[in-house]
Amino acid sequence: MSGCLLVLGASSGIGQALLQLAVEKGWQAIGVSRQARPATLVSSIVWQQLDYHQQDLQALEQTLPEICLQYQPQVLFICHGLLQLAEVKAEKTIRQLDVAGAGRSWWVNYLVPMLHLKTIWSYLLQQPCKVLVLSAKVGSNTDNQLGGWYSYRAAKAALNMAVKTAAIELQRQQRQTWIATVHPGTTDTLLAAPFTKNLPVGQLQTTAETALRLWQVAEHLQAADHGALLNWDGKQLPY
Repeated sequence: MSGCLLVLGASSGIGQALLQLAVEKGWQAIGVSRQARPATLVSSIVWQQLDYHQQDLQALEQTLPEICLQYQPQVLFICHGLLQLAEVKAEKTIRQLDVAGAGRSWWVNYLVPMLHLKTIWSYLLQQPCKVLVLSAKVGSNTDNQLGGWYSYRAAKAALNMAVKTAAIELQRQQRQTWIATVHPGTTDTLLAAPFTKNLPVGQLQTTAETALRLWQVAEHLQAADHGALLNWDGKQLPY
């Protein structure tokens, strides 16, 4: 079976691996990112650079619907995430909570994915497809037993709730399009790099391994998963 995959936030490690996997499976692969096309990607991958960090989001709002209508993807992944940078801390204590850092985390982890979803909404109503938004298990209120990471946890929890809300709205108008958030597992990317030192053997996955697991989640996505928070193995996680 062949089809078309669209990845938003495509320059991420997981995003690139999903595109490469799609090509290997004979699918058409479309990547959208504010970053330039990585030199390592195969030439058959279509790449669109869009700077959605500008205050004016007009280019995003015009171009993404055009891409969807032109290529008509059956599967979409939204792959944005930020845990820690020089100016953004994964807080160990509330004393480290910073307005600028929290705002940046909120923008990348919550608002950007939802703005992308808003922009492609008309396509989702027209064309049955599957949409998976990368989230995190640490965004589960029920699962939080360790604390810390205030901004990242809160932003991912907000993302989970917003996608659930969007799923309810979508179901009223298009029952053949399914959307869910998904925890990809701990992956060997820049996001996870500062936190992998003491992981149990076998827990850290390569981007290729994670892409394959996420592909399988997409393949088996069904109506019962609509609006859910899914684990990398496709099982539903608690909110």
